[in-house]
Amino acid sequence: MSFKRTKIISTVLAAAVLLLTSNTMVTAKTYKMAIGDAQGGTQWAMAEKFTQLFHEKTDGKHRISMFPNGQLGSEQDTINDASMGTLDFSTLAINNLTPFSPSVGVLTLPYVILGLDDAVTLTRGEVGKELIANTIRDSGVRIVAWAYSGFRVLTNSKKPVANVADLKGLIIRVPKNEIMIACYKAWGSNPTPMAWSETFTALQQKVVDGQDNPFITVSAMKFYEVQKYITTIRYIFSLEPLIISESVFQDLKPELQKAVLEAGQEATLFSEQYLKNSEAAIMKDLQAKGMIITAPADDEKEWIEKATTTVWPKYYKSIGGKDKLESVLKILGR
Repeated sequence: MSFKRTKIISTVLAAAVLLLTSNTMVTAKTYKMAIGDAQGGTQWAMAEKFTQLFHEKTDGKHRISMFPNGQLGSEQDTINDASMGTLDFSTLAINNLTPFSPSVGVLTLPYVILGLDDAVTLTRGEVGKELIANTIRDSGVRIVAWAYSGFRVLTNSKKPVANVADLKGLIIRVPKNEIMIACYKAWGSNPTPMAWSETFTALQQKVVDGQDNPFITVSAMKFYEVQKYITTIRYIFSLEPLIISESVFQDLKPELQKAVLEAGQEATLFSEQYLKNSEAAIMKDLQAKGMIITAPADDEKEWIEKATTTVWPKYYKSIGGKDKLESVLKILGR
């Protein structure tokens, strides 16, 4: 082989390597993910697992930077940003997604979900598929994974609460979510809607007396520093969807869309096991830190009756009709 021909081949190979390297550099990307809660909660655990899986499934070419504790704005702000395509991912409480896609509210009606098995059945079955499609249509974001955080429990700094009447005089922070506000009003309380980012400070400064969130969130947010009493009202099972901007998703190549969806499915399974493995230990730790846990009197009957008879009928229309709720309950065997 002549020197000239060898030189030509070497030049061509070098150009090919340069082009391949250049293309890799161009296509490789770091995506941004907002996370409403602090590190240590189920939102963080699921999002971290998703991030790891996505990195692996894209052969290490693509990464996700996680921004916990509302660094990129309130949870509802991040939905707006994702809808406009200016934010890639967000992990948030489902009650903050409901105002943008009302049919999702069927999962936040009080005492519909009565355990983790119910939550899994609904989110990973036909109901979940329908709600994902509705969310894309209504808000321009796609649910790709679910974190299971457990039941929301009531905390406060003033007194044990066992009966609905014990709520009298307590100022309870709630999200800006109509269904949750309606629940507390049904119990005769006057709830105070407040952004999540303001909650710890409001509790610390006694602007509000209490709030409700799952045990894992109470621990992750260190509410034990400003709250004394827990009541296991178990009225809503907290779900934390991971959403991606639909415009961002549609701009991805098919292999990247596949990586997102597969990572989401696996992260969802991980979250289910994470809750099973951690909740009991977290409850014990909160008690060790001085929190007192009280069960509602009379097996929650008063709480359940007031919430379901008053709140459910108000939201039949927004969730798709009374028949929709009845079909969900039928799926759950009730």
